[in-house]
Amino acid sequence: MHPTYFIKHLVAMAATPLAFGFATAVVGAIVRACGRPKAAAALWIGAATLVYLAAIAPVSEALLAPLEGRFHSLLEVRNLPPLRYIVVLGSGYGQRDDVPVTAALPADGLARITEGVRLMRLIQGARLVVSGGATENQKSSALGYAKFAVELGVDPDDIIQLNESLDTSEEADSVVALLGSSPFILVTSAYHMPRAVRLMQRAGAHPIPAPTGQLAAGHAVFGAVGWIPGTTSLHRTECALHEYMGLAIVD
Repeated sequence: MHPTYFIKHLVAMAATPLAFGFATAVVGAIVRACGRPKAAAALWIGAATLVYLAAIAPVSEALLAPLEGRFHSLLEVRNLPPLRYIVVLGSGYGQRDDVPVTAALPADGLARITEGVRLMRLIQGARLVVSGGATENQKSSALGYAKFAVELGVDPDDIIQLNESLDTSEEADSVVALLGSSPFILVTSAYHMPRAVRLMQRAGAHPIPAPTGQLAAGHAVFGAVGWIPGTTSLHRTECALHEYMGLAIVD
């Protein structure tokens, strides 16, 4: 595994609310063992509050909505300029011999490649560029996407695989190396699209955003259930925080 890739992902995992809350609680236990019960209690309350806030719907919605609302979904293609390529960004692929490709691709990946195939069928003559590499002993997202597209009836000759890129920045470089300044449709998760577009443009590409897999509910009305913590909201908060961190680094 490339050292920079490993370090980036280690930092990203450590910055998640659950991991940060756990680390804070551990520090609290150490402080308590050192004879400072009030400071320890403050740390424990802080850790519990952080995890609770991260795991409720109003917070995850407030964090996701600005990211997902920046670009609208590409519901039709009638007003687009002539296009030849649809680029689908990687997400992961856990290939197994005993499960179909639909089970080996993550939910984000399924939404992305399905949207790519949908758009491809709306644009006559378009080719599908599937992206995403893999670390050692893993299979690339591009490979999983290509397999899924072929099983949906896409001609293998209309699929281009970019198998080497390990993150969005590398994907941007690979897309520019392939397409140059030609405009193309860019498909990725809605929460990831702002950072993806920024990296593509910085690399010299000209993407037309086609966000998919929206996680935010699209409204700010929550019942009592919305204030009960859950893993779904926690996951959405983590996705949003990861993107905000990435945008800060890009800037």
